[in-house]
Amino acid sequence: MEPTETLSADDAGIARAAALLRAGQLVAFPTETVYGLGGDARNDQAVARIFEAKGRPRFNPLIAHVADLEMAETLAVFDAQARALAQAFWPGPLTLVLPLRPEAGISALVTAGHDTLAVRLPAHPVASALLRAFGGPLAAPSANPSGRVSPTRADHVRAGLSGRIAAVLDGGACAVGVESTIVSLGPEPRLLRPGGVPAEALEAALRQPLPAGGSETAPNAPGQLASHYAPGAPVRLGAHAAETGEILVGFGPVKGDLTLSASGDLVEAAASLFHILREADALAGPEGRIAFAPIPEKGLGRAINDRLRRAAAPR
Repeated sequence: MEPTETLSADDAGIARAAALLRAGQLVAFPTETVYGLGGDARNDQAVARIFEAKGRPRFNPLIAHVADLEMAETLAVFDAQARALAQAFWPGPLTLVLPLRPEAGISALVTAGHDTLAVRLPAHPVASALLRAFGGPLAAPSANPSGRVSPTRADHVRAGLSGRIAAVLDGGACAVGVESTIVSLGPEPRLLRPGGVPAEALEAALRQPLPAGGSETAPNAPGQLASHYAPGAPVRLGAHAAETGEILVGFGPVKGDLTLSASGDLVEAAASLFHILREADALAGPEGRIAFAPIPEKGLGRAINDRLRRAAAPR
């Protein structure tokens, strides 16, 4: 990959960042919480590159950042409570987990295969300008290698991700320094992750208690334990050929009924994983099984294998 560019937070830098994002590249940008690692939330390949750049071990859900409430409402379904919180705390460090609109066009890697979307309207003026210039939602976890301290300055991003991403949009130090608060609003409000908006302020706006929530088996936002995405059909791993009643999903030299990547490209495999799981499940039917060819345990292969092991676990 080309060396990582450092872009000034002026009109030219923001225009360059937006052009890179439209081309499917990754750009780190400041929010009021921490620097986010942005990629087009509608582009499977771009989102897969986010996981690759971070060395993220699992396909956890990502937050979609938007330019305004109007954009958010084209992606997710807002009820009265969601609108009340958005009006009270947006723009700002609050993420809402809401029902995903089927027509939104969001990559399944952003939602980790769920029917909900984590969405946020950041307050940082540079983030706001970039989102307006880009004209769409940006998936953006913290711009640091997975497991490392979240970055609050551009040099933190460069220290961890230089050479792995296209550019860093330098907007100075982040004011809040901790990630956004995450609240799920269906069917009852739940606090999924403490963050930049205190729970007490949210409870005051909702006029009701906000209990802690989240799921070990099906997290629908970052900051929870890894999800278990399982198709209806049983899954067998490490297959070089299909057995009777199996749909074989190939990779590289192992050919199948479907393939994650005929060329053995792990970014392509990651980008197609959730789509292929669903397609294979439909082909297998109620009595069938799914077999997956071996995936190398390196780079994005670790994340792919993590999800496949969970899909294959006894249930």
